[in-house]
Amino acid sequence: MRYDNIARVNRVFKDKPGGLVVDYLGIAEQLKKALKDYTEGDRGQTGIPQEEVIALMLEKYEVVKGLFHSFNYQQFFTGTPSQRVTVIPVAMDHILGQDDGKQRYMKAVNELAKAFALCSSSDEAINIRDEVGFFQAIRAAFAKHTTAGGRSQEDLDTAIRQIVSKAVASDAVVDIFKDAGLKNPDISILSDEFLEEVRGLPTRNLALELLQKLINDEIKTRSRRNLVQSRSFAQMLEQTVRRYQNRAVEAAQVIAELIDLAREMREAYKRGENLGLTEDELAFYDALEVNDSAVAVLGDETLQAIARELVQTIRRSVTIDWTVKESVRAKLRTTVKRLLRKYGYPPDKQEKATLTVLQQAELLCKDWAA
Repeated sequence: MRYDNIARVNRVFKDKPGGLVVDYLGIAEQLKKALKDYTEGDRGQTGIPQEEVIALMLEKYEVVKGLFHSFNYQQFFTGTPSQRVTVIPVAMDHILGQDDGKQRYMKAVNELAKAFALCSSSDEAINIRDEVGFFQAIRAAFAKHTTAGGRSQEDLDTAIRQIVSKAVASDAVVDIFKDAGLKNPDISILSDEFLEEVRGLPTRNLALELLQKLINDEIKTRSRRNLVQSRSFAQMLEQTVRRYQNRAVEAAQVIAELIDLAREMREAYKRGENLGLTEDELAFYDALEVNDSAVAVLGDETLQAIARELVQTIRRSVTIDWTVKESVRAKLRTTVKRLLRKYGYPPDKQEKATLTVLQQAELLCKDWAA
């Protein structure tokens, strides 16, 4: 018996490059539709022996099981529904406690799921069906809750939901915030109440991962409005996480540092109110390198005045295509430098400040352009 879900083709199939290995289609109807475009010669080269697929599946299965060494996940299959779902965050924490655990796990489960889908009706596949469903549930939880900007493979998830009939479907995986003991936050994730909940979680590796993702998402949101602030916080986040990845500090210490970072971000967001500046004015205020000692001597009132006038001046100057017209950019650059000189901005700092101000203007120009 041979399995034809793998097709090695030597001709162009629709918009796919020649020689492409279609290593997962998953659904019989899709395969039949695709095979209509193959020549008889192509069909003769499709398929791989059943025993090879099963051997590959079992090999990948052992790899994933190895990542759960010393962790007992049997309650996922034998416990009550509430007991089953509590296994998920603890299992995630176990994986995250290993070197490159999440990356290794995601890759290994992805490979196992593909091999499993190719021989799902075999006795060997049926024997491990429920465990594959559990592994997939953990992978889906990682993809949903801890991967910044990431996306799970929709076609693979759909196929696994069809194949693994007894497993918890990926789209039904419980909210990990809730099962980890957290209230589902809105972006008041930076509130003291939420941060203290995170600090008290017993699954420290998972708590760190969730907190890192939430802070990173907040930084991305701010990067659309405030260039300097988002760069600064992104650098601080990267340095903190790198120390943990290098095992220079323990998870508990990193969580404490990330909580401090979250609070610092929250306070930075309030600076505009304290300074009497709008959100746009604060972004240009930060672009002036106000923490530089040579700039700080100008005083807050002068720097606030520069920020307000920058907003007014640039708002009047930008057009929809100003970023691609060098003549308009050159005129705006000259205008910014003239304004800085007017307020006595340090001459040796003017060039860098002008560049940063123009970069900040590019972020906001879509809202401002007529």
